[in-house]
Amino acid sequence: MTLFKSISKIAIGLSLVVSAVAFAETAVIVSASNGNSALDRETIERIFTGKSNSFPDGTQAIPVDQNEGNAAREAFNASVLGKSASQLKAYWSRLIFTGKGTPPKESGNDADVKDLVAKNPNLIGYVDASVVDGSVKVVYTF
Repeated sequence: MTLFKSISKIAIGLSLVVSAVAFAETAVIVSASNGNSALDRETIERIFTGKSNSFPDGTQAIPVDQNEGNAAREAFNASVLGKSASQLKAYWSRLIFTGKGTPPKESGNDADVKDLVAKNPNLIGYVDASVVDGSVKVVYTF
């Protein structure tokens, strides 16, 4: 009986952790000094797939990815870009091979991306919403 109770407590604890991860909100961010206050999913998708290199106000937009395998990157790829990591690799391989594009630079984790974006109004990235502070502006969440 006590073994069953222990297993049940572990299972409940794990399900709470999984639920918390599943409900974590991801924020697409720009520098606080960037003139754009909100972007739609299509605009963000176009910037991160190399189909557009500017924000709606006409200023240059440079996308910054988190490192491969990062949870925020996986969520961003699925929710915003609608592609898996392997689909994106194939997409960028074709563009690189034909000389028609280069993928976003990888720049570490949430803290690294937030710090980079905060310092450059032309950068756009994504982070877990919990790390957002006054140095950056949230333009989209999912």
